Amino acid sequence: MKLKGRGSVILFPLPFQGHINPMLQLANILHERGFSISIIHTRFNSPNPLNYPLFRFYPIPDGLSENHVISSDPNRIVAFVKFLNSNCQTPLRNCLAKLISTSLEDEDPIACLVTDALWYSTQAVADDLKLPRIVLRTTNVSSFIVLSSMSLLFEKGYLPLQDSVAEMEVPELPQFRFKDIAMLEASDRESFLQFIEILVQETKASSGIILNSCEDLEQEFLSKLSLLFPIPVFLIGPFHKYFPASSSSLLPQDRTCISWLDKQQPNSVIYVSFGSVAAIEEADFLEVAWGLANSMQAFLWVVRPGLVQGSEWLELLPNGFLEMVGERAHIVKWAPQQEVLAHPSTGAFWTHCGWNSTLESLCEGVPMICQPSFGDQKIDSRFVSHVWRVGVHLEFKIERGEIERAIRRLMVEPEGQEMRERIKLIKDKINLCLKLGGSSYKSLDNLVSYILSM
Repeated sequence: MKLKGRGSVILFPLPFQGHINPMLQLANILHERGFSISIIHTRFNSPNPLNYPLFRFYPIPDGLSENHVISSDPNRIVAFVKFLNSNCQTPLRNCLAKLISTSLEDEDPIACLVTDALWYSTQAVADDLKLPRIVLRTTNVSSFIVLSSMSLLFEKGYLPLQDSVAEMEVPELPQFRFKDIAMLEASDRESFLQFIEILVQETKASSGIILNSCEDLEQEFLSKLSLLFPIPVFLIGPFHKYFPASSSSLLPQDRTCISWLDKQQPNSVIYVSFGSVAAIEEADFLEVAWGLANSMQAFLWVVRPGLVQGSEWLELLPNGFLEMVGERAHIVKWAPQQEVLAHPSTGAFWTHCGWNSTLESLCEGVPMICQPSFGDQKIDSRFVSHVWRVGVHLEFKIERGEIERAIRRLMVEPEGQEMRERIKLIKDKINLCLKLGGSSYKSLDNLVSYILSM
């Protein structure tokens, strides 16, 4: 039952699909615990208020055109985040000031502001308005530690990455190789490190950190995190497991894939999706297609418009490809991913290993084929393949023979069944953390008490 009268929490998501989803999931969680919710958001990639009738939405100008396209190039993504921080600081301050004034009139006090950690410019706004700011970090603990250690990693000469040590383990981070911590091949190292430094500095200046993870998955990294960030930390995830499958997807979901999955055998389908931003070359797209076809396994493939730059949708597929694969293939532009992963017919997930997708797969006990692109995806992939040992890492050139072998390892060979058994144990562990007395349950209680004490 929803509690009442606990005041208001204002949330400010970053306008990327993988950041909007967890922020709105967190909003649902806090609303269920009695807080009224206001969402400040950019006009670009704005969430649909009709999907959240109990929340109040406040758009602010961002200086972007309606048809702006987010690049998949990591350096351009960093530049885009910097642009947003610069452009949105004053509009955010103006919007917050109005909301604070209104809250005094309505006697509905604002308890705190929750922003994405990448909104580093919001700490100055919060300080000016004497409003506590808690940050949401949408990656896991370990990748946040690596990101926060970037300056040190460069100082020690670990980065830029040298081919001679790429496969060697990092002394300070023994679970990872040097190639795993090369989160971004920055064209302007000084600018990139400056970006990381201000991000870390403004996170340390905040009132606390919320992560979409759980202690049971990352216990060994929590002590390192507390040394880097001596502020309250709350691991209350997985966020999406608090409620039935819901979505804040910016793309229309094609639900025909669910009825198609209903006709397949248990654990027989490989689900393929590379997320909302990643792009691949035409040659790689064709290798993916032939690898899927040659595996002889049923597959559900998400081909997002723009997955291959310049293509509309499926026109790059070889002539006769769809007829050849027939009923054992289903291709859509976007899928209701949580439902797909929870479906009994889904036997494996070929993923870019963004944290949201990785966590959703762990929660449903679905082993993975990992094809990371940049950033925390490399670290997530290392965990999946070598720490938890519940997936296969496609580390090298995308080639149809390697793809076929990876699929068959998971779907046909005994190794895949062993992974399925290991990931089932992780799924059970995650479910326990959300129950009464579990680590995430207790951490959420602590978060609510902390917000009420502000």
